Amino acid sequence: MKVRRLQRGFRTLFYNDGSRSLVLIPLKSGYPLIFKRTMPIVQKFIKKSIFVMEIQYHKHVDWKTPYFNNYKQFNIMKKRLLFLLILAVSLVATAQNGVKYPHSEWDYAKAILMHTPGEELFDGVIHPYAGLFEYYFDVDKAAEEHKGYMKALEKNGIKVYTVKELLEQAPIEKLRACAISALTYDTSAMTDASASESEKYRMSIINEMSRADLIRCILLRPTVKLYKTDNNTGVEAVYTHKPLMNLYFTRDQSITTPRGHIISQMNSSQRAYETQIVSLCYEQLGVNPILKITGDGRLEGGDYLRGGSISYIGCGMRTNIEAIGQMMRADAFGHDTIAVVNDHKWWQMQMHLDTYFNIIDKDLCTLVESRLFAKEGDPEWVTVDLYTRGCGEKEYTLTQKDVPFVEFLKKRGFKIIPIKPEDELHYANNFLTIAPRHIMAVGNQSQELQKAFAEHGVKVEWIPLETLIKGYGAAHCMTQVIRVAK
Repeated sequence: MKVRRLQRGFRTLFYNDGSRSLVLIPLKSGYPLIFKRTMPIVQKFIKKSIFVMEIQYHKHVDWKTPYFNNYKQFNIMKKRLLFLLILAVSLVATAQNGVKYPHSEWDYAKAILMHTPGEELFDGVIHPYAGLFEYYFDVDKAAEEHKGYMKALEKNGIKVYTVKELLEQAPIEKLRACAISALTYDTSAMTDASASESEKYRMSIINEMSRADLIRCILLRPTVKLYKTDNNTGVEAVYTHKPLMNLYFTRDQSITTPRGHIISQMNSSQRAYETQIVSLCYEQLGVNPILKITGDGRLEGGDYLRGGSISYIGCGMRTNIEAIGQMMRADAFGHDTIAVVNDHKWWQMQMHLDTYFNIIDKDLCTLVESRLFAKEGDPEWVTVDLYTRGCGEKEYTLTQKDVPFVEFLKKRGFKIIPIKPEDELHYANNFLTIAPRHIMAVGNQSQELQKAFAEHGVKVEWIPLETLIKGYGAAHCMTQVIRVAK
């Protein structure tokens, strides 16, 4: 909260000007302080107090008119108000510090960030490989499937925040700032004078844009290549887009550790701008990420899984050791044991850790058969480098290297459900765990897999995602669990 001094006066005043709640408290010196943009919980708490006087905001305040008959009365009131304010602020701090970030994949999910794909998806599906997709798929059907998935999560008492709704609530100045970096006028074919005028024109258009059009601009990232002409308006253009077609995979732009949120740095240029949008969403949710990966670091959220007392982080095609090092140095993992899972195959179908390994409960996981039964020297062979630290220590030490992944999991007490190739190709492994032994998974899997889940006491909600999985991702990839039940 920003604080500024006002002129001397013995006065305690609470008022609201319609946009900012302000609290004035006189100090012993007689100098009051004004707290701007008091948090809602403070406002709610203070307004319930019998000691609060509310007056209608007006521009001119007579500071000389006393509120109290004597100084003793004033002093008693001052102490009560200070006590209430301190208590209210402590409640805010408790509410903030007591926020429950997930420690494990099997925590009870309570809030998830998602994005229903829209028109920004179209450019990606007309050349799937260039869009990082596997096949062409119907944009409208994809949106309907996604909405159905969100409803299924909401039926389980989970609050789903969408990127679109958060952008719609964001300050319009923030949207304009994003649109300025999203909208490009390419004036390379114009004269210098024309280029200068075009930049002024671009800014004027952005300043006139409605909120809905600013969001379209942000998601589509259009480029207007301008050419001079003697006809009509004197200028013509070729329009291209760099749309955020993969934004619906909200797992990847950030990760949520027991310490908080970390903003990724994407491996693919097609997805680089997505992190800026997700950062704005977190800002709108009142969350400050604890770290942003920079420099040569590459991190995508599909490579991170929480294991209760351990973090699993994939190192391979999409995430590198530089990013992992940045996280360890910043104490961002929130676990004293970090298992760096080394992928030596670098295959698009298994681009992230969550495409071939996933966790259902503290003692139950899945692993695709090609990794489960791989032999040392095979491309599918997975190893673990273990970094640990003692209680209260900050720095991690490499304590074990090249440990066979399957052996490591079994020593940690995991039973492993194998995922057969036909189920893997239908994204069976990319499920979302929303509670212990309760998962949301892609429907139409084999009877054998359904039986295996049942035998291990797993409650499965089969979600129809036949269209969306053609984009190389499924139920886990489309979600970012940001809060869990305490």
